[in-house]
Amino acid sequence: MEDLAAKKCVPCNSKDLQAMTEESANDLLSKVAGWNLVNENGTLKLNRSWKVKSFTKGLELFKLVGNVAEAEGHHPDLHLVGWNNITIEIWTHAVGGLTENDFILAAKINGLNLHHLLRKKAAA
Repeated sequence: MEDLAAKKCVPCNSKDLQAMTEESANDLLSKVAGWNLVNENGTLKLNRSWKVKSFTKGLELFKLVGNVAEAEGHHPDLHLVGWNNITIEIWTHAVGGLTENDFILAAKINGLNLHHLLRKKAAA
């Protein structure tokens, strides 16, 4: 199967675009490490959370993600809570669920260099 990060999102107004099944979503989930599949009141979404070094580092992360989202024409929900907790939710609003576009965007976000923005994990 083709690398998701190499693909391009298709326009959400395409008449052929339909929400995928939970089974199809689970099949693609392994290709986007770190992302979780959530069912929010019957709507499937991808989400992932990070802890950033500071509030301004969170805004920098949003800028990097925003640049990718704009280039793809596919926009996630961005949450910055409590100064350093970032959560990103991705789903295709136009179909009320997940499409391949969501996994493409997640893969492209995974490809961003975010390490300089993130808090180091505590030693075990």
